[in-house]
Amino acid sequence: MTIKLVVDECTLNVVSAYVPQVGLEEEIKRRFWEGLDDIVRSILPSERLFIGGDFNGHIGSSAVGYTEVHGDFGVGERNGGGTSLLDFAKAFDLVIANSSLPKRDEHLVTYKSSVA
Repeated sequence: MTIKLVVDECTLNVVSAYVPQVGLEEEIKRRFWEGLDDIVRSILPSERLFIGGDFNGHIGSSAVGYTEVHGDFGVGERNGGGTSLLDFAKAFDLVIANSSLPKRDEHLVTYKSSVA
């Protein structure tokens, strides 16, 4: 879903994105990334962009290979979903804002299974 807000001279595009869950077919995930790619390409360079959502991936604690988009404040190990997110951010010159500031340990993970 995309919302366009115009305030005075500034146009802000807010995109809500939820990557298909782990375990679903790669074709479904590929179509998601292609759709998000189309949305981002449709936004004029003079407009601002904010993408929020659940990308079902871990970008990891290391910014190696992605220093221009990863703020070096991630957690754990990078997985395939995290690599997809980092590649996407790099392709569109975006930044993973959640990795840009240090957090207390209890705020590093947003969901913890009570079963695991």
